[in-house]
Amino acid sequence: MLLNVFRLAWADLRFDWRISFCMVAAMVAVVAPLLLLFGLKHGVVTQLQQELLQDPRNLEVKMLSSGSFDQAWLETLRQTPGVGYAIGMTRSLNTQADLRLDRRRFLESVEVLASAQGDPLLQSQARDLAPNEIILTQEAARRLGWTLGEPVHLRLSRRLDGRLEYGDKAMNVVDVLAEHRYSRPAMFVAPETLLALEYARDGFQIPDFALMTGQPLAADMPVLYARARVYASSIDQVGQVAKGLEQQNIPVASRYADIENVRAINRVLSLIFGVIALTAIVGCAASLGGAFLANVDRKRKDLAVLRLLGIDSGGVIRYVLIQAILLSVIAYALGLGLYGLGSTLFNQLLVGDGLQTDFVSRITFAHAVYALLMVMGLACVVAAIGAWRAVRVQPAESLREI
Repeated sequence: MLLNVFRLAWADLRFDWRISFCMVAAMVAVVAPLLLLFGLKHGVVTQLQQELLQDPRNLEVKMLSSGSFDQAWLETLRQTPGVGYAIGMTRSLNTQADLRLDRRRFLESVEVLASAQGDPLLQSQARDLAPNEIILTQEAARRLGWTLGEPVHLRLSRRLDGRLEYGDKAMNVVDVLAEHRYSRPAMFVAPETLLALEYARDGFQIPDFALMTGQPLAADMPVLYARARVYASSIDQVGQVAKGLEQQNIPVASRYADIENVRAINRVLSLIFGVIALTAIVGCAASLGGAFLANVDRKRKDLAVLRLLGIDSGGVIRYVLIQAILLSVIAYALGLGLYGLGSTLFNQLLVGDGLQTDFVSRITFAHAVYALLMVMGLACVVAAIGAWRAVRVQPAESLREI
């Protein structure tokens, strides 16, 4: 029975193709622009969010002042909700050192950063470094003229009791960080190495750097950090981490404002899309509703004949709903095709106009499925009005024309 009703519905749409074309065109006029608008919204916002996520500096919460923080404070910070990574740093003056390959190849005042497994700056290259291991940035390796396999000497200078002394330690370069990860000349070392640089400049004996003068380091000497390199676990947590540090009277700086700008853009675009979509859907529903009602009134005799041939009220309802589903699927397919053409045109024109994006207009497969279900649902809801009118057609109406 259902198959027969489907065949009748499809045959009726094909026979009355002009009316079917008008109803499909009414839906396409709504579906294609809405898909294109949503694709633009999703593409732009998604690209902005990806750019925020790809740059780990957007996750960083910088401590602007120095203090005295012990290991317990650092461990507590790491366990704080929203904190994805934290590692202790020494005073700014002690986060620079010289690199030397030979007499002709050396680099002065290179930035020194402590690093460990999970470092967002290093990402897949992050590891727990040994005290004699080092990771160079590409810019540092280029300026130094380093080639694979060459040992690098980490050098520092200090003035102790009026004498200028130099410390030197041979380091193994285990990796080179890509330039887009960190563009400045810098080196990443184990936390112990960074602390050794500070202790050396504070006048302690550091045998690893061949500095045998000064006070010996006590075995139970507490580890203190001037600040920490802190990263949130996600861009949504940056504000929470910054607020938590500020509550400890630690001034910080972050890119929270840039993140909020992306959120504001998303909210504004969502509001604009929502208003346009609601207006278009209401207009489309009114247009389709009128079309279905007019179509039922125009075919009252045909519907009466169907009732006379034995098709019950349920069959008539299925007849109208099947037609609505067929029309909505055809309209959606055409609308999706027009969206594809429009999005390709947008992507070529806008990206070519200087926007630094990989895409401008984009929808996912899930979005396409949701849009199809919404189009079919709207068509069925509107068709239900026509089905209610069709059910009221009596079989006796067909006999009046005889």
